[in-house]
Amino acid sequence: MKNFGIDKMKKSAGQLLYQRAKRLIPGGTQLLSKRPEMFAPNVWPAYYSKAKGCKVWDLDHNEYIDMSIMGIGANILGYADDDVDNAVMEAIKNGSSSSLNCQEEVELADLLIELHPWAEMVRYTRSGGEACAVAIRIARAHTKRDKVLFSGYHGWSDWYLASNLGDTDALDGQLMPGLDPNGVPRGLKDTAIPFHFNDIDELKLKADGIEKEIAAIIVEPARGEDAPKDYLVLLKTFAKNIGAVLIFDEITSGFRMCAGGIHLNYGVNPDIAVFAKSIANGYAMASIIGTEKVMSSAQSTFISSTNWTERIGPAAAIATIKKYIHENVAEHIINIGDAVKKVWLTNSEKHKININVSGLPTLAAFSFLAENNQTMMTVFTIEMLKRGFLGFRQFKPSYAHSTDDVSKYQNAVDEVFFNIATKPIDELLVTPVAHTGLHRLTKE
Repeated sequence: MKNFGIDKMKKSAGQLLYQRAKRLIPGGTQLLSKRPEMFAPNVWPAYYSKAKGCKVWDLDHNEYIDMSIMGIGANILGYADDDVDNAVMEAIKNGSSSSLNCQEEVELADLLIELHPWAEMVRYTRSGGEACAVAIRIARAHTKRDKVLFSGYHGWSDWYLASNLGDTDALDGQLMPGLDPNGVPRGLKDTAIPFHFNDIDELKLKADGIEKEIAAIIVEPARGEDAPKDYLVLLKTFAKNIGAVLIFDEITSGFRMCAGGIHLNYGVNPDIAVFAKSIANGYAMASIIGTEKVMSSAQSTFISSTNWTERIGPAAAIATIKKYIHENVAEHIINIGDAVKKVWLTNSEKHKININVSGLPTLAAFSFLAENNQTMMTVFTIEMLKRGFLGFRQFKPSYAHSTDDVSKYQNAVDEVFFNIATKPIDELLVTPVAHTGLHRLTKE
């Protein structure tokens, strides 16, 4: 068993660099989901020197098997996949940017439309938040309306955070608590209206009386669990009846259970679908696909950016999607995810720990069923670090994960659950409890 030791982890190069980062970068990191405080404050490695397959090396060259979020779900094939990286290096060698357009953007559009026969046109951005903002802009241009009804997480943009202008906890059930909409124009109040996943009655209640003001209904078609097909059918019918654009945000769910959007498994097609994350195996790439009727409205507004025309993202996406299809990646990651869910369940039963296991196998999660559940989860993460694993309440499998990795993980989870079951939890907690929502960080 690896044992890096708590004192060593607290004094690691990654933690020292993170203390400096908090003095230089507001919030410490660019992405809230990568803050060390979200995992195990004061000991999470924070920075990597190298990543390959499903392994990560920290700044002190300690090796970990990543059994957590795998680049926030972006690295569907694994870190530094040779086939994708070779395609990117070829793109760089031939010039990643030019006064002319790259041919790869047309090839990628053909590929995405081939996977989604209902779609006819494609636009690109370089991040999921951008892509959602573009989709909303197109929907508003198409309908000449302002209001958006939404369920799920759709980025950091003004249109989305505007939901917290009138009700400061509107996003608590969608994203996380504590999001203050400072900087969002007050004039956007009441333009973004949340409803809960799989609650058509709430949707209709929120829409009552403003049906002709609603530009779009945007949802994650699956939020961890499979969506009931009836729910998506009812969404589509309702959107059509009120003349709103139906948008499926597939940034998280896309390419997790099949090649393309998870909506393909349900047989329900939206007007627009949005992809990012796993579409390019961690390279900056996002796409907005949709019907010609709706997407052509992009020409009646202004949507444009220099970096949306570079070559690396499309080249990476083409290579990722082709390999995903050729290697039947969906089957592999489903099997790995199911195996890890079994590890959690088997060991919780063995050590008489109450947990809840949830999510699709490719978006798996567990939680401790106890009042001090967050303390227990923090301890779990710390103890897994000691054993050479990036362990967390979530697991997003990749093609690089093997059954051998799962076997090693099984042994570590067995030991950690035993410790949690038999030792005072407060004695095992050697750091502050991990954050669950937005906390304003200080320089110290």
